[in-house]
Amino acid sequence: MSVKNFKETKVYRLAFDLAMEIFEVSKTFPNEERYSLTDQIRRSSRSVCANIDESYRKKSYPAYFVSKISDADMENSETSVWLDFSVGCKYISEEKYKALSEKNKETGRLLGHMVNNPDKY
Repeated sequence: MSVKNFKETKVYRLAFDLAMEIFEVSKTFPNEERYSLTDQIRRSSRSVCANIDESYRKKSYPAYFVSKISDADMENSETSVWLDFSVGCKYISEEKYKALSEKNKETGRLLGHMVNNPDKY
């Protein structure tokens, strides 16, 4: 079941959708957050996708693949923290937080599966 194009993976599609939702909702964050929370949450959520891409570029090297997927997982975890701050600062509603957090958790589960089963990807 090896996937040749990383954009075909469920994890990439989910991470991309999450990053785009975060981009849209972060447009409403206050201007004073532009160079802190807004930049950080956008950067970390987008980095998940970039690391997935990089992992597939060197897929023939399993250790490299796992390393880059692990990097994607770290960025996904960072995004989770920024979501916590976003709701804590009341920039997003509890409902939006729960929806984004669920996508973030599912992305993390899928990335964890990839780390533990690289041969399936």
